[in-house]
Amino acid sequence: MEKRTTRSSSRTRLSELVSTLREDILTGKRPVGDYLPSEKTFATDYNLSNQSVRKGLDILVAEGLIEKIPRVGTKVVGASEGAFVTVKLGFHSSVTNEADIHRLLATFQKENPHIRVQAVPTSSTKYSYISEYLSSGILDVVMMNFTNFQECVEAGDTGMLEPLERNKEIYAFLSDGFAAEGKQLVQPFIFSPLILCYNREHFREADLPEPDSSWQWKDLIDYSSKLAIPGERLGFHCDLYSSNRWPLLLLQTGKKFERYEDGRLKLEGTAMMDALRYCGEMRHSIPSLLEGVTTGESELLLAKGKASIIMTSYFYLNYLLGERLSFDIAPVPHLGTPITMLLNTGLAVNRQSQVKDAAVKLVEFLTGYQAQLFVRQHTYTLPARKAAAEWVGDEKRYRPSRFSLFRETIPGFRYFTDLAIGASELADINQELKMYWAGLETEEALCAQIEKRPVVETM
Repeated sequence: MEKRTTRSSSRTRLSELVSTLREDILTGKRPVGDYLPSEKTFATDYNLSNQSVRKGLDILVAEGLIEKIPRVGTKVVGASEGAFVTVKLGFHSSVTNEADIHRLLATFQKENPHIRVQAVPTSSTKYSYISEYLSSGILDVVMMNFTNFQECVEAGDTGMLEPLERNKEIYAFLSDGFAAEGKQLVQPFIFSPLILCYNREHFREADLPEPDSSWQWKDLIDYSSKLAIPGERLGFHCDLYSSNRWPLLLLQTGKKFERYEDGRLKLEGTAMMDALRYCGEMRHSIPSLLEGVTTGESELLLAKGKASIIMTSYFYLNYLLGERLSFDIAPVPHLGTPITMLLNTGLAVNRQSQVKDAAVKLVEFLTGYQAQLFVRQHTYTLPARKAAAEWVGDEKRYRPSRFSLFRETIPGFRYFTDLAIGASELADINQELKMYWAGLETEEALCAQIEKRPVVETM
């Protein structure tokens, strides 16, 4: 055990000693019957006086967790009925459906009666909230998507995250996305590539072949025109304004953002500006595309027969659970080379957590085979653990016949960072592109706004 520094107050160090011992006993790390190290050892490890250590141990004696045996030592006697530690988990509210998180937590607490989980909904789009929750100690475990993690790295906040052991049973490309400075800082939990989802009956009625991996964007435009019925349904629908959607088009061009010598982004006269212009033109060529899409709206339109094809993710397929709809999925269209955008969500442990062992235990459970298989069997979401994601057996509900197509598309998975931009730059570009593609901003103004953006130092 490392010796504690003297910068924190003796009261803080004593509280840490008591909290650590309490958690170790309640979680079974120090089993019943074991003897604790001597008071002198604790005093040295925590830079406390023997008298302070004695007072701390007396607290645990009063709680019935330990027993002092004269001339023998201090023995762990276990937790009294009702004793527990509380782990505060910050989770994206959408995961309520995407991974049935509350049922998973109920199972965890049943198997670990001395650990209670307080689930706190957080915003998946605002890293500032996550940072505040971690720094203030409000959360012990927090859910992060890939964008959140990149913002954490760019802000120099990785020191707030407890390094975790890399799990070899989880897809390596997911773990790589949450590593920095040679450390695994977030454990992958669930993931999804962008995909197409379509109404099979609409294709049969129109006597059209269903989408396949050969589809390019011109095919989508052609078929969506044939499937659309004015005043009745759209041929294709998606939210191309979302930062989890439009980067796909740029990724498929194979272009990257260029920079000036001082590090500022360069747009004017670059191949990326050509790509942005092309994406805008193609976007306007897709018939009947609605704007101002809300979460789950594309899936609702598909379920009601008001759209024939949508661009979505395995996460959002869960909006179709229980719907009486014959639907299937296909890879997203491409520009010649099959490429799709990868969405990755994981779990991080607050390095300053006072119940760190219990927090790690929760993460290990949620990324373990039991919980991951539950996600695979009860939702349409892809679990991060390979054996669970690729499980084959008796399905508990309707599942698209091409559900496992993600396995064949893995070589084409890309993050937005493959465009050579950071998370904060993505957010700024996203705002400007909305106006540019809506015709409210000229190309010259777009370039000027992006290029004047100050360089942000990243870790």
